[in-house]
Parts: sequence; structure tokens; C-alpha cells
Amino acid sequence: MAIFKYSGRNLRGESVSGSIEATSQESAAEQLMNDGVIPTGIKANKFGGTSRSMDWKKWLQPSIPLEVLVIFCRQMYSLTKAGVPLLRAMNGLAQNSNNKLLKTTLEEVTADLTNGRSLSVSMQQHPQVFSSLFVSMIHVGENTGRLDQSLMQLANYYEQEMETRKRIKSAMRYPVFVLTFILLAMFVLNIKVIPQFAGMFARFGVELPLPTRILIATSSFFVNYWHLLIGAMTGAMFAFQAWISRAEGREKWDKFRLRLPIVGGIVTRAQMSRFSRTFALMLKSGVPLNQSLALSAESLGNKYLENRLLEMKAGIESGTSMSATAAQSGIFTPLVQQMIAVGEETGQIDDLLLEVSDFYDREVDYDLKTLTARIEPILLVIVSGMVLILALGIFLPMWNMLDVVKGT
Repeated sequence: MAIFKYSGRNLRGESVSGSIEATSQESAAEQLMNDGVIPTGIKANKFGGTSRSMDWKKWLQPSIPLEVLVIFCRQMYSLTKAGVPLLRAMNGLAQNSNNKLLKTTLEEVTADLTNGRSLSVSMQQHPQVFSSLFVSMIHVGENTGRLDQSLMQLANYYEQEMETRKRIKSAMRYPVFVLTFILLAMFVLNIKVIPQFAGMFARFGVELPLPTRILIATSSFFVNYWHLLIGAMTGAMFAFQAWISRAEGREKWDKFRLRLPIVGGIVTRAQMSRFSRTFALMLKSGVPLNQSLALSAESLGNKYLENRLLEMKAGIESGTSMSATAAQSGIFTPLVQQMIAVGEETGQIDDLLLEVSDFYDREVDYDLKTLTARIEPILLVIVSGMVLILALGIFLPMWNMLDVVKGT
């Protein structure tokens, strides 16, 4: 959320000015108009913003689990479909919520509804719970009188996201488990095992081979300079965080993630599936094309793809066709480009993109099922390399020691 300074006139024609917190200039203007202020000027406040302590509080605050959002959407769908008044429905859900953050947020939203604000504007004040996509869907549902349909679409969307995340976590469990134990084994070897062998070799006074000297030097550095090692790792972590906090660094890192071996292709297909599903959902709900593109870009969580999609949005607004801007962006596979071109000609982009999303979901599901089989050879090489280095480093000097003992 950013702070924007505004100037405008209220319903009585009086000049008003101040600051407002919003995700963009468009959302700030929408909030002001809903509050009865016609803005004449809005600009970002370069020196404003939330305090640093508030930033830390938001950073430490846990996010809302997708399961909670799915249940909330389905409950709201049932209540609105049954004709329960909105204020009463929100108040009841706030009282019955088990999630503290959602409970507090719903109580504040209920207070805003009591003061006359719309549901979408009230939710927009809580971006840590309700994303821009969520707020836009609610806004469309309010304006079209189909709030229940918007809530059902959101519930289905978040359920699909939840299933994808579960599949990714399940596929990554085995390699993470193996790598964790490899690191643990290296720690124990450097702290406990290698120093014992180093002392024994020193007593015999034999000339040590290169692998053994490397092992002993590594272990000695680890034991004697562990505080420097931890400091270097901590410094590198903070430096990396500072780098990716910059727009340029974040874009480069997100682009690198898409090109990682083995997993990069899976990430790319998963992102294409999410974009297709989100974009189709927005278009089906009646959100304008350029706004749908911007919201879909934001929902990806990848700055590189987001910037390319925003460039597409600018191209479309300047009069270029969507299929041409998609081809120029360089981020879409031939399948997506073909579907966009056909959908643009037939006026059924939303339906075709849903088919693209289903196709990529099946591909990602297959990739995740076979991910372990593809990673296993790499893990086997890592473990074999460790065993080989340890065997050469420990057994070679022991054979030299046997020669010394036989010579005596």
C-alpha cells in the first residue's frame, strides 16, 4: 500500500485535500469517489507511507491461509444466495471466525459497512487479507448484482491454487529431506569426525595426500572460524534481501527462477496456468480487458512476468491487438499465443484461456509426479561425491600409516 496526496471537491463543491492509502492511483480515485470526493489531482507521497514499525508488524504477521479464504468465500456465497443482508452476514462470519486476523479484519469491514461504505471499498483497506483480485471481483459482483457468483468463482479459484501448492509441497518434500540430512551429516563430520582423524594422522607424522589436507583444512576452518562463517552467511542473506527488494534485482531474480534447470520449466508452466485462469476469471466477471491484464499480472507474484504483462497492457491501450502484444512480450508459449489469437477473433478469450489453464495444470501435475525421479540422479551424485571425498581423505593416509608401521 502507498500513500497518495489528493486534492478535489466534495459534494457541496468545497475544495478538499489530504492523503489516502491505496494500492494505486486508480484505486485511490475510486475510494475518494465512493467517499463523495471528486479528485482533481492525485500523486504519490514520496516522503509519506507507513512507519517502519508498521512495516515490521505487517512483515511478521502471518498471512491468511488459502483454506480460510475458501471457507469464507463459500460461507459468504451461501449467505448472499439465501438473501441474508450483507451487514448481518459479515457480522455473523466475524463472530464465528477462528482465524484472529480474519476475525479482526471482518469486524473492521463490518464497521465500515455500517458507516455507509461499499463492501469492495471496505475490503480494499485490508490488502494483507483481500488481494486486488479479490477486491475487483467483489466490486464487479456489487455493480452487476451477482455478488454470489463472484464469491463462488473466487472460492473455485482459491481451491485450485490450494491444490497446486499442495502438489508442489508434496513433490519437494523428498529432495528437501535428503538435502537437509546431507547438510547435517557435513556438520557432524566437520565438528566431530574429521578432527579425530586429524589428531591421529598428526601423531604418526606421515605425509598426507591432497584430499586429506583439504578435508582437514575445511574442518579446521569450520571449527575455528564458525562465527565468521555464520556472519558471512547472515551478511549474504541480508545482501540478497536488499538486492531483491530493489525493482531491478527482483526482476532479474524472478527471471532467473524461470530458467532454473529441471524446476524452471515447471514454474513457467504453473505461472502460465495461473495467468490463464486469473485472466479468464476476470474477463468472465466483466472486468475491463486492461484492468484484467493488470490484476492477472499482479497475481503471478513474479516481477519479470508482471512487467512484461504491463507492457502488453500499455500496447493494447495504444491500439495494438492483444495477440500482437502477446507475441512481442516473449513470455508466452506458442499454445497460449495461438489461443489468444483465436479467442480474439471469436470473442471467446475467456473460454479458451480456461482450456489452456486446464492443459497446463495437467502438465504441471505430471511434472510434479516425475520430479522426484528426475532429481534422484542429482542427489545420488552429490551423496556419491561426498562419500568418495571422505573415503579418499581418510583411507589414503591410513594406507600410508600401515606402510610406516610395516617398515618399523
